[in-house]
Amino acid sequence: MKLRFEGDLTELLAGIRALSQDNWFSESEDGVLVRVEPSTGNLEVGLEQGKAYIRYGHKHQFYRGLGLLVQHGSSGQAFHIEEKQHIHTVGPMFDLSRNAVLTLDSFKDLLRKTALMGMNSVMLYMEDTYEIKDEPYFGYMRGRYSEAELREIDDYAYQFGIEAFPSIQTLAHLEEFLKWEPVREYKDTKGALLVGTEKTNQLMENMIEAVSAPFRSRKVHIGMDEAEELGRGKYLDNNGYVERFEIMMAHLDKVLEIVRRRGLKPMMWSDMFLKFTSADGTEHFDTESQFSESMANRIPSDVDMVYWDYNHMEEEHYDKLIAKHRPLNCNLVFAGGVWVFNTFGVNYGMSLNATDSALKACKRAGVGEVYATLWGDDGMESNPYIALLGLQFYAEHAYAEGELDQAKLAERVKFCTGIEMDAYMLMKDLDETPGAEPNNEKQSNPCKFLLYQDVLLGLFDKQIEGLEMSAHYAKVEQAIRSSRVPEAELDYIFDVPEKLCGVLKLKSEIGIELKHAYDAGDKETLRRIAVEVLPAIAAGVQDLRAAHRKQWLRMFKPFGWEVIDIRYGGVINRLDTASMRVMDYVEGRIGQIEELEQERLVYSTTNRFNNKGAGWCSFYYRMASPNVFFHVMNPF
Repeated sequence: MKLRFEGDLTELLAGIRALSQDNWFSESEDGVLVRVEPSTGNLEVGLEQGKAYIRYGHKHQFYRGLGLLVQHGSSGQAFHIEEKQHIHTVGPMFDLSRNAVLTLDSFKDLLRKTALMGMNSVMLYMEDTYEIKDEPYFGYMRGRYSEAELREIDDYAYQFGIEAFPSIQTLAHLEEFLKWEPVREYKDTKGALLVGTEKTNQLMENMIEAVSAPFRSRKVHIGMDEAEELGRGKYLDNNGYVERFEIMMAHLDKVLEIVRRRGLKPMMWSDMFLKFTSADGTEHFDTESQFSESMANRIPSDVDMVYWDYNHMEEEHYDKLIAKHRPLNCNLVFAGGVWVFNTFGVNYGMSLNATDSALKACKRAGVGEVYATLWGDDGMESNPYIALLGLQFYAEHAYAEGELDQAKLAERVKFCTGIEMDAYMLMKDLDETPGAEPNNEKQSNPCKFLLYQDVLLGLFDKQIEGLEMSAHYAKVEQAIRSSRVPEAELDYIFDVPEKLCGVLKLKSEIGIELKHAYDAGDKETLRRIAVEVLPAIAAGVQDLRAAHRKQWLRMFKPFGWEVIDIRYGGVINRLDTASMRVMDYVEGRIGQIEELEQERLVYSTTNRFNNKGAGWCSFYYRMASPNVFFHVMNPF
């Protein structure tokens, strides 16, 4: 669509030019005249008698309006859209700490897409992936961003009215920094800092200075979640037993002193405080316990509390947890999730339903700041691009008063990303398999553990026996292939899921078939598997690896790919060993295959037999083998 703009474009022109590079509109003297007008009210977009208008209250709303204009005005038919933003701050949180550090080009591309959606914030989760002067091991070989790169991201976001700001860790979740022997002076336990020392306090100063300098925003997320290890390592040796709440409050006071001195606005995860209210000090989502008056009074009210909750389906649950935070008298922020965690796909069944309940509760309670987290746990086999439907869901909720219009959502995501909603939804079927609970509410991730599990050891075979996984993945492979649109810009994001399904239709149940044939003494079947099936699986894994490598290097910095590369190599090598072991048995060189002599047991209490889904495992090394991958004599 050709457009020409009229009005005060001083603050808008850079963003207009950036969006025009994606070729869904162009500026032209013979284009449709678009009158651009600031407004104190709602976003209004329309086309009347061949002339268009965009009236917006905030800068970021203009770009949503521009997208709506092209989406609805390309036909030349008159229309008028008026929207009110019900969640005033909304955006993604990109996990840049679990190996997948977005390239600047990818980051900018995602910012353009979220600008079209009408988002106005982006949180950069960086545990150690930013530079600190005089700390060479901080983010060493991890793809850390330079100060210049972070400034470039901030500048690019700013032109769309998107506020970029850092989310760091100032207490726990620092395993990747603390693993280095030269920085042992900062270490309490494997992942927690040794708080209360001069060296750690200086590190906090340097962290906060380094990470806040590149950004216009005065916001800084100081983390402090999941710090269960706090005070249980070197701190305990040095100071004796001190209640975790007291340790945390002393450290928080120090961090806040540094933050306030710099004029920054802090926020932090609230889960540790929620846990302190529970009877055993560990339950994050206890809806019955409440903050005591003394505890509430100790927690500073000038820290925004970020309530994270990713998987509950009931609105009442969110109502209660939001209310539970109120005695803290702080600004409450909500963080939900688009489940790319620990999978190659996206658990859209759970993500969209949980988000719908959460955001309805947020809007009722007046929680006006919301983030969609995209965690990359255990090395990030997935990616933010296949989660764009989830981000669109958040954006549309922010501009919807009541129920979300699913037809509008489908139209919007197709326009903003070029991919049909139904194609995105196929990503849930990588894990929403036979044996999964409805909408995969129990977070099963079979597409990952069935790829990485060893065919001779069959750690997950008992859990999936009889579930017809092979037929399921064959069906999903065909569905993905049929949905592909080669000319679409983002069609490539389906390469890895399609090829993964091609592998799993062969591999998912092959361990069960091997065990049955071995127990039955069926050497012909064993020979066929060794000679034909296992090499075919290995060839499929090679194709999958090549597609995944191409995708990774297009989206992310190279650091971290070596982890996935090694995993694929492990799968291929073990298939080769399995083929050799089976042929040695079939041809009489060995009298038994010890791995196949072993009884198959259920992997864990998360399984279909107790209505907890098809299974879940958080770590590759536990999927690949029950044996020792590494052993730390002193985990602290």
